[in-house]
Amino acid sequence: MKFKIKATLDRMRVGVVKTSHGSFKTPVFIPVATLGAIRGLDNRDLKDMGVEVILANTYHLHLRPGDELIRELGGLHKFMNFDGPIVTDSGGFQAFSLGYGLEHGVGKIANNIFLEGLKEEKLKEVERGKFAFVNDRGVRFKDPKSGRIVELTPKKSMEIQSNLGSDIIFAFDECTSPLSDRKYTEKALERTHRWAEECLEYYDKRQALFGVVQGGEYRDLREKSAKFMAERDFAGYGIGGSLGKSKQDMLNILDWVIPLLPEEKPRHLLGIGAVEDLFNCTEKGVDMFDCVAPARWARRGHLYVSPAEGGNVKNKFRIHIKNSAFTRDTRPVDRTCDCLVCQNYSRAYLRHLYKANELLYFRLATYHNLYFILKLMEKIRNSIIEGTFYELKKEWLGESHGQCFSCLHSRSG
Repeated sequence: MKFKIKATLDRMRVGVVKTSHGSFKTPVFIPVATLGAIRGLDNRDLKDMGVEVILANTYHLHLRPGDELIRELGGLHKFMNFDGPIVTDSGGFQAFSLGYGLEHGVGKIANNIFLEGLKEEKLKEVERGKFAFVNDRGVRFKDPKSGRIVELTPKKSMEIQSNLGSDIIFAFDECTSPLSDRKYTEKALERTHRWAEECLEYYDKRQALFGVVQGGEYRDLREKSAKFMAERDFAGYGIGGSLGKSKQDMLNILDWVIPLLPEEKPRHLLGIGAVEDLFNCTEKGVDMFDCVAPARWARRGHLYVSPAEGGNVKNKFRIHIKNSAFTRDTRPVDRTCDCLVCQNYSRAYLRHLYKANELLYFRLATYHNLYFILKLMEKIRNSIIEGTFYELKKEWLGESHGQCFSCLHSRSG
């Protein structure tokens, strides 16, 4: 893998990542094909909308259909007939999502309302209701569907990702909960660093291995992890784990971590992809994003709209198509969008499909949402090259000030 920076603006970079299966431009939003597919879409759809790279899930593909079967059938590229670069995660996120994330009822960023009403005893780390259990060796999973027990270790994660044949892989790590205290976070960080060393020993050298910076919301732990990863020969760096209790916490973490990572290597913010995050985190120097949000929100009836159609931070740039206001609405989802959905179908028709639970709705809605985000990332890349990023950000986020790096720097003294 090679990474070349083409243009910069303050902390922001526009670049190109080259792999043996082709290239992709950064900053990039990577669609998530958990089981080797983006729900509702086929590869022709992906090519039509300009998808250059996808991310698949190591843990889930190991369970079904099995990484060894995929290897026998020629690897994931051939298996799913996708000829572009493929990224796979390590399975570490599932240690959180099926473990403390499930137990605590939170995502990578905790909900403040949830936190305020939480009793102290509920913060204790108990095993009730979890499907993932972490120890120093690795993570033992109980498949919620079959009850099958699966153990992932750093060596096993590298073996699975080698069988899948992905271009970019991630070191096995422990993704902690926003509700994990410092003591647990510190212990998890020690594990993550030991596991990173094991991954460097066992990974398939034909693949590009990214290390993952952990440390939760604690500045000293984040900086310790960033320095540890930067000192090792990783092809790039993921920023993962708990990202605090607010979006501001996440931005603070990026401020701590990114200056400590090698400038010449790409940085991937794992599992983040809201519209405002794409702007704010790109501004901090993030090169790669992945998130299930566009497809997941589409299935739930939420469709992205631009500021020209009333999209804003408050409504998360979405409308809910089941709203009765759209019953006779002959407008497209977004008149500024040139995707095949907005060029051919009305809000009224999409509402009908959603209410009728027609399968066509899921394809059209997913297509629009993913296309919308991909085109937004293209606009962001172009604005960095042209020097108009802060104007574009103001147009979308409605901020009176662009919050450029130089101004933030002067404020901090």
